[in-house]
Amino acid sequence: MLSMKRIIILTVISVISLSSFSQLRVGILGGAHQADVLETNNLPGWSSIKDNYSPRTGGHFGFLADLPFGKSANFCFQPSVIFNTKGRKYSQSFDTNIHDTAQLNSTEFINYIEVPFNLVAKMKLGKKVKFIAGGGTYLSFFYNGNLKTETISKQGVYSANEINNPEVGDGPGKYTTFDFGLNALAGFEFGRVFLTANYSRGLNNFYQAATYDGRFKHQVMGATLGVFIGKSVKFAGKDSDGDGVPDKIDKCPEVKGSALLNGCPDQDSDGTPDQEDGCPQTWGPAENKGCPYQDRDGDGVLDKDDKCPTVAGIKENNGCPPVDTDKDGIPDKDDKCPTVAGIAKYNGCPIPDTDGDGFNDEVDKCPNEKGTDNGCPVVVKQEIIEKVNYAAKRIQFEFSKATISPESFTILNEVADILKQNPELKLSIEGHTSSDGTREINIKLSQDRADNVKKYIISKGIDANRLTAIGYGPDKPLTNGKTAEEKAKNRRVELKVSNQ
Repeated sequence: MLSMKRIIILTVISVISLSSFSQLRVGILGGAHQADVLETNNLPGWSSIKDNYSPRTGGHFGFLADLPFGKSANFCFQPSVIFNTKGRKYSQSFDTNIHDTAQLNSTEFINYIEVPFNLVAKMKLGKKVKFIAGGGTYLSFFYNGNLKTETISKQGVYSANEINNPEVGDGPGKYTTFDFGLNALAGFEFGRVFLTANYSRGLNNFYQAATYDGRFKHQVMGATLGVFIGKSVKFAGKDSDGDGVPDKIDKCPEVKGSALLNGCPDQDSDGTPDQEDGCPQTWGPAENKGCPYQDRDGDGVLDKDDKCPTVAGIKENNGCPPVDTDKDGIPDKDDKCPTVAGIAKYNGCPIPDTDGDGFNDEVDKCPNEKGTDNGCPVVVKQEIIEKVNYAAKRIQFEFSKATISPESFTILNEVADILKQNPELKLSIEGHTSSDGTREINIKLSQDRADNVKKYIISKGIDANRLTAIGYGPDKPLTNGKTAEEKAKNRRVELKVSNQ
């Protein structure tokens, strides 16, 4: 749309700035016409089906400028801007004895904004009547379109397929953005009113068929009724720079310019006078003082819309770099752990440690099992297990008390030494009693004995976090506990080493 607006602005500025025009009239117009498409192609049997195509009836409306050459006004230049409907129709009947389809109808309606440039001669036939005739060229710009196909089967079933706004551009099945051709007109002018017959013929191939080679050109024949509105704009008086704008209203009387810009020049034709244009030789919009919008950081977001104009960013963040709270190089929008630095492989999250043993899964050889040996559990040597079990059997307490017998200290010292030499090991201390007495008393006694063993081993420099103590009382007997010998076996402390 920007290109179209620029062309129209250039056209109007160029026309009005011609110095030989003595007056300008503006008119509105409208009319009806028949539009057709002149097609040539390499299809076999084309001559037998081309008559199925027929013109479409359409309309046109718009406005024009009437710019006379000299005072006599026998010749004038008439540029205009018109909305024009073009295209064609197709209809074909079939023999239902050999076809399932009885009738096929289609329409190809293509609409344009058209800019004709006509040179027109006028000849007086009476006091207020003139015969007018002329012609020229036109440019047109695709506006919109509608393609519709209707099918009626031999059973009377109706179906339709419709495409609004068909594809535009270069390539099969697309309509060109621009078209051009020739105009001709003839008619009469009655004071302010004019009536003309019109003909136009396209010179450009406006469509590329998808399945065959062909040439497609527009043809339009119709009638136009129009009326000139308002008073004529007259150009009179001294014109020092010869730009058609009298000095008395020319804001730049010594420099040739444009009537639209009060006689001032506009080198880049962007509609902003040079004296107000920050970039007089480069096209730019008026809201940016005639300069093109910049993108200093080259991120595709223009400075006017860029909240970080000197730092490359992304459109979704208004031209600023994407937000990365944890500074791990992964934008928050893609970061599954936006507040914790991570890596792309894990969507912005840190490398996981599934078993929580301090070895991340990338280096943990046993990621689902805790351990200290490259993330794997350390296998407790059978020799150590046997030594600890042997020591446990020799631990003695004073009768019915939790006090450790002095002769057991040497044994517990050996256990502490084993733990010092194997820092990855942990020790579980379990106290047990016979069933003599009440359960509550036995639970307390077994817990106190386990706690005292734990305290003694801690006193030898072993971290308390490596030791656990629990009293089971009579709940886990080794024997039935009926004889004195069986009851003695149930009174015990068990020591269990592990790597967990």
